Amino acid sequence: MDPNEVIDFKGETFMEILLIDYRWVIVCFLLLPLSFLYNLWFYTRNKIIFHLNSAPRAHDDKVRKIQKQVQEWNKSDKSKKMCTARPGYQTMSFRKPLYKSTMHQVECNLIDILEVDREKRTVRVEPLATMDQVSETLAKLGWTIAIVPELDDLTVGGLVMGTGVESSSHIYGLFQHICLSYELVLADGSVVKCSKDENPDLFYAVPWSYGTLGFLTAVEIKILPATKYIRMEYEPVFGLENIAKRFNDVSHDANNHFVEGLQYSLDEAVIMTAVMVPDHEVDHRKINDVGKWYKPWFFKHVENILKTVPKGQTITEYLPLRDYYHRHSRALFWELQDIVPFGNHPIFRYLFGWLMPVKVSFLKLTQPETVKKLYEETQVIQDLLVPTSKMADCIREFNKLVNVYPLWLCPFRLWNNPGMVHPAAGFEVDMYVDIGVYGTVKLKRGQFHAERTTRQLEDIVVKSNGFQMLYADCFRTKDEFRQMFDHRLYDRMRRELKCEEAFPEVYDKINKKVRD
Repeated sequence: MDPNEVIDFKGETFMEILLIDYRWVIVCFLLLPLSFLYNLWFYTRNKIIFHLNSAPRAHDDKVRKIQKQVQEWNKSDKSKKMCTARPGYQTMSFRKPLYKSTMHQVECNLIDILEVDREKRTVRVEPLATMDQVSETLAKLGWTIAIVPELDDLTVGGLVMGTGVESSSHIYGLFQHICLSYELVLADGSVVKCSKDENPDLFYAVPWSYGTLGFLTAVEIKILPATKYIRMEYEPVFGLENIAKRFNDVSHDANNHFVEGLQYSLDEAVIMTAVMVPDHEVDHRKINDVGKWYKPWFFKHVENILKTVPKGQTITEYLPLRDYYHRHSRALFWELQDIVPFGNHPIFRYLFGWLMPVKVSFLKLTQPETVKKLYEETQVIQDLLVPTSKMADCIREFNKLVNVYPLWLCPFRLWNNPGMVHPAAGFEVDMYVDIGVYGTVKLKRGQFHAERTTRQLEDIVVKSNGFQMLYADCFRTKDEFRQMFDHRLYDRMRRELKCEEAFPEVYDKINKKVRD
C-alpha cells in the first residue's frame, strides 16, 4: 500500500458513488439558488423591520409567548424537559441534535435587532440575529461590535450559549466578554435580566450553558466606532517553533487590532495582523475587495502569498472592514472545497460566485445517510482552545493524529472570571489560541478512527488546560467532560433556578450520543 494513500471510505454501490462524488450537482443547481433566494428574502425582511422600528414593540409580545409556553409546561406532568423548537438543521454545526425529538419544544421566534444606542455604545439584539445581520446594520451607522465571528449565519445566541472567537479576541476575549447583559425566561416562566451588577452569578453562568439555564431572549453588546478599511499585513513564517513564537508575539501586541494565522503544513504558515485605518491613510492602489464574488477564496489568496512571497518579506493590503469580517464565509473557511471541488475556479467564481455561500442548514437538510457516514469516517471539524504557550506542542500532536490542513489559528484573551472556562489556577489572565481543525484526514487507511482519534485530541487539550468548543463532536464521558469545564457556578445556578427538572445538563445536549 502506498504510504501516502489518503483514507477513502466511498460507498460501493452506484447510488453511494453518485451521492458522494456528484453531490456538487445538487449543491450547484438546487442549494445555491435556494440559499441566494433565502438570503435575499431575509435581507429585505430585516431591512424593512429595522427601518420601521417595529422589532422593539414586538419583542415584549414574543417574550410573553415564550413565558406562556413555559408556564403551560409547568402545569403539565413535566415528563419531558424543555428546549427551543428551532429545527436542528438550522444550526451552524454540521451535526443534527437528536435530543430535540424527545423533548418539549418551545417556539422562540427571536431574530431581530432591537436597538442601537450610539450614546451608550450598545446594540441590543435577539438571540437568533446573525453576524451578517448585525455587522451589516452597524456598518451603515459607522459602528461595529468588537468581536465579529467570521461566518455570516452564526447567531448571537449560539455565540453566547456556546462560544465565539474572532481575530480581535486577543484584545477583547471571547464573545461573552463583549456582552453587557442578558435577558432570559427562566424555568418558572419569569423574565430576568442579568449583568455584572445585576444578578451577576447568572450573568457569568450563562456563557457555555447551551440553553440549560433558561431561554435567552435578548443580549446587550457593546459597540465601537468602525472605519471603512483595515490595513492588513501578511507575513509568511516557516518552522513550527518560529510560527508559534511569532504568533504569540503579535497576539500580545495590542497595537494590532486583528491577529490571525493560517497554517498550511506543520512548518508553513501565514500570520496576519491588521489595524483599522481612517480613509485618508488608505492606499487605494492596494485595496483588495476580498468579499467580491469573483475574488479567490480567502484561504487560497493567503496560500498564494505563502507560495510567492520571498522569505522574510511581507505583503500589505487594504481590505474593506465588512469584507474582512466575513472573509471565510464564501468557502465556509475551506469546507466547500470538498463539496464543490471547482468552486474556486475563476470561471465558476465569475459565473456563479455571487450565489455563494451555500447555507449549512440546506446542506444538512439534504444530507443523505451515505454522505453523513462519509463525513463521520473521514472528516474532523473541531475548535480546540489551548494556551498559546502549548500551541506548538499541540499542533505537533494534532499533525500526528489527523494531519489536517489548513489550520485556523485565532488568539484570544481569557480572564479568570467565574463560569465554565477560565485559565489554569494561578493565572488572572492568559492568552489562548483557537486551533480550528476542519477538513479531510490525510492518513493511511485504518489510522483514523472517529471516536478513538477524537478522544485522543480531547485528551491533549485537557492536559494543556484547554477546552473544546461545544458545537463539535464530543466523545468524553460525563466525568471527563466535567474535568474539562468548571461546573461549580453552573451547578449552583441550576439548583437555585430549579433547572434540573426543566432543562438537561450541557453534557446531555452536546455528547455524541445525542447527535447523529
